[in-house]
Amino acid sequence: MQAAQKRKRKIPLLFYNYLATEMLAPLFAAFIVINGVFFLVRLIPFLNTVLELHIGFADFIRLFSYLLPNMFLYSIPIVSMLGIIIGFSRLANDTEILAFKASGIGILHTVPPVVVIAIFVSLLTGFFSVKLLPTCNISMRQMMHQLAKEKIDKGIKERVFTEALGDLVIHINEIDRETGIWHEVWVSDMRDREIPAITMARYGQMRNDLDQMIVTLTLKDGSLHIPEGNNSQTIRFKQYVITIPLYPAGKDPRSKTRRTMTMSELKEDAIKNAENALGRDRLTEYHKRLVLPVGCFILSLIGLPLGLQAGPGKRAIGIPLGLALYIIYYICFTMARDFSISQSDINIAATMWTPNIIFFIIALILLRRVADEKQLLPDTINTMLDQGIEFMKNMSKRCFSLFSSPAQKTKANQRKEEGIVTTSRKPEKLRGNVRSRVFHFYECEHYYCKNCSIEFKNVAIAIQSGFEPCRFCRELMEKKAGNQHKQPDDQNIRGANHETSRT
Repeated sequence: MQAAQKRKRKIPLLFYNYLATEMLAPLFAAFIVINGVFFLVRLIPFLNTVLELHIGFADFIRLFSYLLPNMFLYSIPIVSMLGIIIGFSRLANDTEILAFKASGIGILHTVPPVVVIAIFVSLLTGFFSVKLLPTCNISMRQMMHQLAKEKIDKGIKERVFTEALGDLVIHINEIDRETGIWHEVWVSDMRDREIPAITMARYGQMRNDLDQMIVTLTLKDGSLHIPEGNNSQTIRFKQYVITIPLYPAGKDPRSKTRRTMTMSELKEDAIKNAENALGRDRLTEYHKRLVLPVGCFILSLIGLPLGLQAGPGKRAIGIPLGLALYIIYYICFTMARDFSISQSDINIAATMWTPNIIFFIIALILLRRVADEKQLLPDTINTMLDQGIEFMKNMSKRCFSLFSSPAQKTKANQRKEEGIVTTSRKPEKLRGNVRSRVFHFYECEHYYCKNCSIEFKNVAIAIQSGFEPCRFCRELMEKKAGNQHKQPDDQNIRGANHETSRT
């Protein structure tokens, strides 16, 4: 008895390990494919910066690694959803889900490993969002300014007019390689001027301060010539210091932005500026970093019912539905974020968390319907969708007939006159009962029973899967088979009558 109890305790763990393995394998494959696509999308506009600053391969790898947290924030949710969908689609196609049900393992028993994977992926996304994202943004900004400084150092050469410092043009006669001191310096300053101010000095030197993000030019023993209309002003100096920022005006890298602030800094700044647009911007960013990881958890849960829509003789619609829900989720999230920033009379927290609440309710509804062996969508919605698709087909046929050539219309009329009418016949719809192992035709009253959750394309596939028709459907099959045998005889009789009328 004890050995049997121990064996029973090990079965759920092995079962959960098996399900986790089935989900993790496609998850890693989707991670490589999806992030490869995201990498190419981000790489194309990034190449301009690489070519402009002459970045080497090592610096390029380091600089691009700073973009990964922001990229993973949007790629990991779809990766997790696709991994779960593909894993359960494979189990459903191989009738392993049916074997689980036959063994007494319901759909709800498959939820724990999905929840564990969803929590792990959500925590990973939260770590990228809360910790790594602001740190990488700061590091990327500092590295960009360091690369700009190195470009300035490499751009200044002897006896060459250098424009590496923006509105300042520098000409140096000689540079001492040991001390770095410039000899016979000429500087043209066009900052906030229509006519440049000319500075000439016997000596000069440049210093870079990355902490302050500025470049300092120190000129000694020279003169400054400032034109003022028809007159000019000349100032002689022993030492003249020119301070040049390494950033554009109004974009001080030392200043904190919402992308470089930590969670505590965002919250403090939001409280400090609660009455203006800056506070709304900070509070929206604060909730964004929390909403997206939770959204990743919810989208992962939705992958379970979508993956179970596959099966023998059924069209796998889980992946397209998952992509559609992913796009709809981020459209709703973007709208909520824009409303939170632009509208001053709404609750930012409630607005930002609304998409997660809606999709969490959708996930619970889908899980409940799948656990009850029901269709993913109610019958009324499926009927409306079928009617809409049929309506679109009819409209497309009518539009095609309007634009068809006269020869095609004449040929169609001749076929009608000859009595040749082509009708589109829908394929047989069969639904199987997972408990009684019987299937029903569309005409059967038990077609929409609670346990009829498996659809088959035709009778042969249903019988091959171990199902048999119910009593009514068996009689219906015999009638159809009898009609098929009678059709050749009826055709021969009609042919004989036709020959008799001709004679």
